[in-house]
Amino acid sequence: MPDASSHRPSPLSTRLLGTCLALAWLFVPQPTLAGDALMTGVHAFLYEQAQGHGEEVVIEVRPPSAHLPPCEAPQPFLTHASRPVLGRVSVGVRCGEEGRQVRYLQAEVGVIGDYPVAARDIAPGTTITDELLETRRGDLSRLPRQAVVDEAEVLGQVAQRRLASGSPLQAHQFQARPLVERGQQVTVEAQGASFRVTREGEALEPGGEGERVRVRFANRDLITATVVGDARLAVDF
Repeated sequence: MPDASSHRPSPLSTRLLGTCLALAWLFVPQPTLAGDALMTGVHAFLYEQAQGHGEEVVIEVRPPSAHLPPCEAPQPFLTHASRPVLGRVSVGVRCGEEGRQVRYLQAEVGVIGDYPVAARDIAPGTTITDELLETRRGDLSRLPRQAVVDEAEVLGQVAQRRLASGSPLQAHQFQARPLVERGQQVTVEAQGASFRVTREGEALEPGGEGERVRVRFANRDLITATVVGDARLAVDF
């Protein structure tokens, strides 16, 4: 029967095996400090952009391809700056001091925070007050794209359609309460650095606060002014 020691690898074969493993490791894509800096920079950037929406922010960034060269001095930016940083987000990153090389990463941003919902069924034409709303807490990224997260945005506005109890609010469901009606007699104020003039006229269309409305005066002159209050409009010079 062969001695068990005859099956032990020789010192030479052990050294060869260790060398082969080391060489193989060199050809496996490894995370680099530059890659870590890229991921860390994107995480920090998204957190800064999203933290204003809620108290708890959860961010998952998909790592870049291992075949890409390291991104030196990463400078993240939002590819769609007008959209809220919630849900699926595309982030651009300029690499290098001059930022000539640009790459794009995908991320998921979840924010846990408060948002208003209808406290009961709300009929069309209803002016929104505090009593008609209640607060819920959850992942804001799961809300509809135009969801309202600050009730102050809709207080005083008018519901354009029926809102079911418990439903999230969406910006397109509301319209500013008309402060000026078509055909109404209104006061138009023109104010400059050293003068203030008011004239009476007729509104040719309805408008809410901040909206621009055409006004016709007795001499048939037409101007466009901004609604600033009940039957009051302003023209700035």
